[in-house]
Amino acid sequence: MLDEELEKIEINLLLEAMVQRYGYDFRNYTPDSIRRRATSFRQKLGYTSIADMIPHVLQDPAFFQQLQQYFSVGVTEMFRDPFVYFSIRKNVAPILRTYPSLRLWVAGCATGEEAYSLAILLKEELSVRTTIFATDINDQSINRGREGIYKEDEARLFTSNYQAAGGIRTFSNYYQAGYDAVVMSQELKNRITFAKHNLTTDGAFGDMHLIMCRNVLIYFDKHLQGRVLDLFEKSLVYGGYLCLGTKESLQFSDVAEYFDVVDEDARIYRKRRYVEPPIFKENELQ
Repeated sequence: MLDEELEKIEINLLLEAMVQRYGYDFRNYTPDSIRRRATSFRQKLGYTSIADMIPHVLQDPAFFQQLQQYFSVGVTEMFRDPFVYFSIRKNVAPILRTYPSLRLWVAGCATGEEAYSLAILLKEELSVRTTIFATDINDQSINRGREGIYKEDEARLFTSNYQAAGGIRTFSNYYQAGYDAVVMSQELKNRITFAKHNLTTDGAFGDMHLIMCRNVLIYFDKHLQGRVLDLFEKSLVYGGYLCLGTKESLQFSDVAEYFDVVDEDARIYRKRRYVEPPIFKENELQ
């Protein structure tokens, strides 16, 4: 048996152990992503093979927690892909401004940067009451987002992104700096509710006016992508908006018929207020 085939079996057994023992299901993540992270974790801890980790997963919850966090860690930054946020300002904010109150969901929020980005944008563009739900499967990431503390050298990139995204104020107004770190303002923190949510198993968040889930679906296989997109469609109000990552799309998905394209480059879609019922030919009804 080839080493590559053996490694695939080991990874499948590892994922099965995780779901059977703890209920965390990574089996529908893309194989390349899981293999990279499993291999990196193995090398980091000095194990000879992935199979060597399986007994520790089954017998040591602390070891599993470490592995689970490693599998689910996300990479993000404030106002990532500034043109996306500029498009939200131009194409989405004017419509959201017409609602008396808003509910927004940042799914797969990682360490919270995009949730704070959205909170800043809405503060500048809207005067209506808004509630932002920021969710992720990773406990450590959620805690970091809730704390709102980031490295000071990251703030320079955040500032540049904010300006390119059409920011109308000075970005430093939204944080306090000290001890080589920046802390987001309490006003922004009060706008965001951080919570744990598993997109692969948990249910919908109802009556959302905007859902942002960027650069998460790329780690899922087609089956899981379909499940998550269906979850988002059910969570949005009619006329609500969905924003995906720049390498993700609704094209060819089962929910595409329920959305209109607002900005294809920015991957912004709007849920239709009415979907035409399917038309059957006479011979199809027989």
